[in-house]
Amino acid sequence: MVPYDATLYDEKKQKKIPDVLSDTLREQLLQYAKDFKTSWVNLGQHLYSVWRDKLYYTWGYEKFEDYTQEELGMQKPLAIKLLKTYFFLEQEEPAYLKEEFAQTRSPVAVPGYEAVNFLRLAKNNKELNKSDYIKFKKDIFENGKDVALIRKDLVALMKERKVVDPEEERDKRSELTVRKLLNAIRSFQKDAESLKLLPADLIKEATGLMKKLEEQIA
Repeated sequence: MVPYDATLYDEKKQKKIPDVLSDTLREQLLQYAKDFKTSWVNLGQHLYSVWRDKLYYTWGYEKFEDYTQEELGMQKPLAIKLLKTYFFLEQEEPAYLKEEFAQTRSPVAVPGYEAVNFLRLAKNNKELNKSDYIKFKKDIFENGKDVALIRKDLVALMKERKVVDPEEERDKRSELTVRKLLNAIRSFQKDAESLKLLPADLIKEATGLMKKLEEQIA
């Protein structure tokens, strides 16, 4: 029979306690992260009510932005963004507002208000189609993709779809060439005058040429 070792038992017990505390803290942090990313919802909801029902009048404010700035310390653009983003969720993506939405997802897959606001703007962007919106929605609600990366995706998509007018592109290249030439002449004229490299009549001709080039790109 193996003899009972009380010291060994105590060591295992002491080791297990920190593990339990560590796991508990980890779970708490996951919940705190979710709470942080969704904490704007209540604010947006009530800001929308204040704006819609003009409740700020009853509180002694003439304008909505006066109330948000003076009483909440919040500038109008942010307040409007929050209430519009909330209203968008209420109308278009109500599932986000349900408690189980955040509870059944990892914090990575719970978008903050900036990501949701991006989706709101994408919904109203006439240059985007339904499949574009669905893709962005999946990136935000399912994949937890960072909103900065999604903005880059949008820019790339817009560039890809932009119809290039050959004549317009040619005009742009011509203008760029003229600007480079103009800058070169301007720099040369400055050096020629300060160092007296050329006669006055040639410098005058250079000045006249610059004026003509400026007229071309005006």
